[in-house]
Amino acid sequence: MAEADDLVAVEEVLQQLERISFVAQRDARAALPAIRPFGAATARAWIETARDLFQHDRESGKSFMRHSERLAEHTGVVEPWTAQSREFLQWVNSNYALEGFLAQADRVWAAWGEAGEREWFAIGLRWCGRSLADARAFFETPFDRLDGGNGPAGLRTLIEPAERLYDERGLTLDCYLAGAPMARNMVGDAGLLNWARRGADLLAAGRARGEAYFRMESEEGMKLLLEALPGYRGRTHGRFLQLLLRAWLEAEIPLADGNWKPGDGRPMLETDGRRLYLPAVFGGRDEAIVAVQHGAAHLAFDSYAREHIEALFRRAGTEHPPLDDQNRITWRPLFAPFAERMFRFQILFDLAEDLRVNLRMAQLIPGFLSRLLRIAAAHPVPDGPAGPYYRFALAAHRAALAVSGDRSPGVSVDPDAPETESGIDPRLRRMLEPDATVIDAWEAAERLFEDPAFPEIGIDERKEAYLPGLSLNAARPVYPQRLRDGDLSDFRDVGDAYEEHRFVREKQEEAPEQTPEGAQKDPDADIQLPREETSGSGGRIGVGIPQPAQVAKRGVAWQPRTGGIPYPEWDYREQRMISDWVNLNERVLDEQNPAAAETILAEHAATLKRLTRGLEMQRPTRMAPLRRQLDGDELDTESVIDFVADKRAGLSPKAFIYRRRTVQQRDTAVLLLADMSTSIMARHPGGQGKIVERVRSGMMLFAEAIDRIGDPFAISGFASRQRDQVHYYWLKDFKEPLDETVRGRIAGISGRLASRMGAAIRHSSRAMRRVASQHRLLLILSDGRPADYDDGGDPRYLHEDTRMAMKEALDAGVHPFCITLDPSGQDYLPAIFGPGHYTIIDRVDELPRRLPEIYLRLRR
Repeated sequence: MAEADDLVAVEEVLQQLERISFVAQRDARAALPAIRPFGAATARAWIETARDLFQHDRESGKSFMRHSERLAEHTGVVEPWTAQSREFLQWVNSNYALEGFLAQADRVWAAWGEAGEREWFAIGLRWCGRSLADARAFFETPFDRLDGGNGPAGLRTLIEPAERLYDERGLTLDCYLAGAPMARNMVGDAGLLNWARRGADLLAAGRARGEAYFRMESEEGMKLLLEALPGYRGRTHGRFLQLLLRAWLEAEIPLADGNWKPGDGRPMLETDGRRLYLPAVFGGRDEAIVAVQHGAAHLAFDSYAREHIEALFRRAGTEHPPLDDQNRITWRPLFAPFAERMFRFQILFDLAEDLRVNLRMAQLIPGFLSRLLRIAAAHPVPDGPAGPYYRFALAAHRAALAVSGDRSPGVSVDPDAPETESGIDPRLRRMLEPDATVIDAWEAAERLFEDPAFPEIGIDERKEAYLPGLSLNAARPVYPQRLRDGDLSDFRDVGDAYEEHRFVREKQEEAPEQTPEGAQKDPDADIQLPREETSGSGGRIGVGIPQPAQVAKRGVAWQPRTGGIPYPEWDYREQRMISDWVNLNERVLDEQNPAAAETILAEHAATLKRLTRGLEMQRPTRMAPLRRQLDGDELDTESVIDFVADKRAGLSPKAFIYRRRTVQQRDTAVLLLADMSTSIMARHPGGQGKIVERVRSGMMLFAEAIDRIGDPFAISGFASRQRDQVHYYWLKDFKEPLDETVRGRIAGISGRLASRMGAAIRHSSRAMRRVASQHRLLLILSDGRPADYDDGGDPRYLHEDTRMAMKEALDAGVHPFCITLDPSGQDYLPAIFGPGHYTIIDRVDELPRRLPEIYLRLRR
């Protein structure tokens, strides 16, 4: 009886659907034959769900009915996924999420079973409650991409960081899933949360910038992931690799960052005829050495010589292309006549040319060929069309090794190849001759191209055809070179490339110095505007950045700045130093106000007079003894006793037995580093002017006081707009006198942007290396906590980096001391600088008097 009632109910629903929509009734009747074998009750539940979904959302109903036949066939059940589909009735416009669910529910069922499918659905349903856009992204993403090959457990580890950061920071799943599967493959499950947290910070700084990070389209996002890749890091060991080139070739070849990304095949070195571009990682140390030496071989033995390249175009019968906007030649027209077979010819051409330059390099660097063959023999021969090319290149280099006699233990030659030139393939024999050129390599490639033993090959497989350490020779347009014939001793004459790409000189946190006189102008156009126009509306003391409404370019795609000095930054969340994370530009402050300088000195003449009396007490007047001298005013009794004892012991001591008195000098140098963020433009708490006016007065009296003592001193300021735009301003260098120009700069300072203090401290510490004083003091004048636009709203982030920068300064022999105008400084300064390394000036008006007094007290 119940079954009959269910069959009647099914017909009634079909009639309802016919009255509602002919399409709905048609789709229901088409799917019913696949549903009826599961019973009348199941058919009734299914068709009622179809009707309800259709009435709720026409697209949802149609999608449910059209997927049902396949789902029933593949899962062997109807009730579970029918009940799950009804859950989408809770939300309006859920049709896209439902479509994604229905499109792959059966495949999830087949791969993970019923329990796994239920867990997958439950996760998606939770996201429906948060955001239908996120639920759609979840259900539409292929489930086998989400699980990373680990089933439901892999799915959980991928989604957990997104759920956590959604609750903490509002991170959306659709944004997160754009790159999370790839990120997991590179950083592992353990590093996924830190990767996502960094992206959430960037989203808070700017939507477009954060989304580019998650899509793997931004430099900073790829940088973080590349740092997590296993392998030998060329950028970390760049100095070592360049020293090898200098030792063997007397070559000063610039090394730069390549643009290789995961998914681009085997990482390879590239060159444009001026620089060697290193990928993020190599397979190992030996591969990196071979790659750099092989790349230098192409430069040394004229693969990119202008006259040879022009001869190649003439031989190929191709019109010489015009130089591009950087005066480079592209190789592409040479290979264009080969059409779809161009990759086959390119590999054969590179094979012959690599053999030629490697044989020449083996004459300069003992063991070069042996090292190459050792790693090539250990590397598995690739499958598919790349295999014949790889085996042929390996055999050719083994035969070349037999000819060259460049043997190392553990390297064997081809047993079938005698140790004569006859072991070389006849088509490559010309490569053995010292006068062979790249033109001969082209001719050899033409002969090899006729051999059907080399299969056709596509762009996806071509990198696998090369031996480890070797690479595509025509990957980049090249700067035509003069003939060198192995001489790279003057390679730096290629132009300004050496300065433009300071890859190695000091990737190990040893970036080249910029003196204030030679510092570049600030590239930020805003900072070149008149002083009062750049200040913003300010804000209360203690806030280092403007209000959010004043943040420039929010929502615009972020572009990394170049040309400055790279500095690392400490990320407490990952407990590691991120190398080259900050880009700092230094310049001499352009703004000057000599008239205001005279007014400041006149207004504070009485204070300066009182300070002068205190300064007299700091002048060196006390006579202090210097012991153990070769000559002096009197004998040093203790030294005489030591001298006599050593003589009687049979030794030959030097007669450092005198003592003389001299004036005690305090060997102290100081750098005053001022926070020039927007907040100093705030109104004075009492309503009289602005905070910046007291800052100018304090710095002016400080300069006058130190100048009268005679201690070496410098004054600088800093401001920032995100990590790639940290600006460092010199007001006075250590070698500059305190003249009207310097006073005008001090009187002309104004507030701008935010305050990334850690980078400024690191640069100040480096600047103090130029000072030979025994005691080096760094005074930091601030009006608020470190903050920047891209800190993700996490105040601790830049606090921890500043604390680490302070520790680095102490390790370098620089003693930082913070002077703050922020009344709330007690809340965070102890954690950053530690007890005794900071002071708080509660009343802004006291700054002009207190600033020089604090220095005099610290100097004692």
